[in-house]
Amino acid sequence: MKNSIFFNRILLLCVVSLFFNCKNEPKDDTPWINLFDGETLNGWNQKGGIAKYTVRDGAIVGSTVHDTPNTFLTSDKMYGDFILELDYKVDSSMNSGIQIRSNSFPNYRDGRVHGYQVEIDPSDRAWSGGIYDESRRGWLNPLDGNPAAQKAFKQNDWNHYRIEAIGDTLKTWINDVPAAYLIDGKTGSGFICLQVHEIHADKKEGTEIIWKNVKILTDSLAKYSRKSPIQPINTKNQLTIDEKKKGWKLLWDGETTEGWRGAKLEKFPETGWKIEDGILSVLASGGGESTAGGDIVTNELYADFELTVDFKLTPGANSGIKYYVDTELNKGDGSSIGLEYQILDDALHPDAKLGNHDGSRTVSSLYDLIQADTNKPIHPIGEWNTAYIISKDNHVEHWLNDVKVLEYERNSEEYLKLVSESKYEKWPNFGALEKGQILLQDHGDLVSFKNVKIRPINTINE
Repeated sequence: MKNSIFFNRILLLCVVSLFFNCKNEPKDDTPWINLFDGETLNGWNQKGGIAKYTVRDGAIVGSTVHDTPNTFLTSDKMYGDFILELDYKVDSSMNSGIQIRSNSFPNYRDGRVHGYQVEIDPSDRAWSGGIYDESRRGWLNPLDGNPAAQKAFKQNDWNHYRIEAIGDTLKTWINDVPAAYLIDGKTGSGFICLQVHEIHADKKEGTEIIWKNVKILTDSLAKYSRKSPIQPINTKNQLTIDEKKKGWKLLWDGETTEGWRGAKLEKFPETGWKIEDGILSVLASGGGESTAGGDIVTNELYADFELTVDFKLTPGANSGIKYYVDTELNKGDGSSIGLEYQILDDALHPDAKLGNHDGSRTVSSLYDLIQADTNKPIHPIGEWNTAYIISKDNHVEHWLNDVKVLEYERNSEEYLKLVSESKYEKWPNFGALEKGQILLQDHGDLVSFKNVKIRPINTINE
């Protein structure tokens, strides 16, 4: 009898304690929108591979299969700024991730899904919550400097992610522990994906990752955004961790004129160019060619290389990125001589309709020689674009926003014929230098640059 009274008192104490704990727990009044209805995959579609996605017990279950690349369960809707929360449980042998602001374009690697991925990494490396750039730049925010976040992952148990994507800032939390803090302006919108990673032939098929409570917030984000105490990684005018490993170098430091000079000067021009907030701009001066501050060139010469430059046009503007430049070739008026990746507002600048070869003066073309693919993915005037040029063993490619728009063989018979038919016909050995400078052109219009990076290619070791 005494034991019965004792247990009844204990039970009453537990009930009272539970009541007060529930009463004190703050109510979440955040106006979340559920991305998963708990019963169907309505609102989602599958991209990439053929891994299996099913619904079980109110959760989305992703299962691995053999002989398929990465598979992505993708939201039908696109999202720019948002706060996303979800729970997941992953098999300890798997790797996965949550894609955000991701895209799939027919002209980008045959529609391959690419963009920011919040990593799910149950391995001993423990980078869950870090940010990887899927099918583009690789690691942007690893977690090797954040042991608290590395320890926050719960093996073989449910984990909770909070992901904030607001403006150029991405922040993540794993089980309420701050994980990644990245400032990166590469992509402003895209879909959300749940990834099932490809597996090797020796791995077990049918291994699972499970997601539930997938919800998003898109309104009043400033009210609900959380501060992160960790130091952000800012990629603007900086090399990413993978770029450093691959030998990339900053060609412009984002703050000074170091490494550059006027193409026809011994120093950087005192007028005509401006450096402000990590952006290098050639100023408007009436549209003339090298009539204000003049072109600027690198102090160093480059042979084979990869070069990437972010550029932003203003309405009607004209400029260019030149390579294999010989500043001794033209000592008179006008721009210094070299092969040119054209930068132009095709819609408003008359040069788009000129040229010795049709379309060869449109944006991303090899100026006056080869027209870029007319299906090129140019962003609207006023937005940033990324130019990429690779030159190796005389094979040259121009890319625009991660899509190849032209290629040619430097010094080939076909190339020499194009030169002989162009405005460059009068310049001896045009574009034939073994080494040359990189040039940003002053064409009298306001055009801005940032993230100017180069990777010299060592053809002996590669």
